[in-house]
Amino acid sequence: MSQNDQQKLDSLKTKYQSVLNTIQQQQVQLQNVHIQDGKLFIRGIAPSQNAKNRVWDQIKLVDPTYSDLTADITVSESTGASGGRVQTAGAGVGGGQESRTYTVQSGDTLSKISRQFYGDANQYMRIYEANHDQLKDPDKIRPGQKLVIP
Repeated sequence: MSQNDQQKLDSLKTKYQSVLNTIQQQQVQLQNVHIQDGKLFIRGIAPSQNAKNRVWDQIKLVDPTYSDLTADITVSESTGASGGRVQTAGAGVGGGQESRTYTVQSGDTLSKISRQFYGDANQYMRIYEANHDQLKDPDKIRPGQKLVIP
C-alpha cells in the first residue's frame, strides 16, 4: 500500500469511525477494510437484517451519498425455517415478495420501522396491515414483538 493510500485509509476510517463503532456494537464480522478504487471498502457479515440496517443508517448519517465508501454487508441468519441461509444485498432496496421479521426495540414506532425498511415513514400501514393479528392500534407496539415486514 502506498503512503498516499495509507493516508486516505486513515482519513476515511476517521470520517467513518462511528460506522466502524456501529459495526462492532452490532457484532458484524468485519472481513475487509481497505482502499479500493479510491474509496473506503468495508465488507462484513451481519448477524441479522436489523444489524445490517443499523450499520446502513449510520453510514447515511455520516454521508448520505457515501460517495467515498463501498460497503458490502451480508446477513448470515442461523435461525429460521430455511436453516443457515446467507442473504446478500448491497445499498439497494430489495424487491420481490420476500417477507422479513423485525423484533421491536424500545423507542420504535411503526413509522420509524417503515423508514428503516422502506425508506418512507408513511408506509407504516403496510406493516400494520401485515400484523393485524397482533396489533390493534398502529400507535401501540411493544418491545419484543416480532413483526412481519412485507
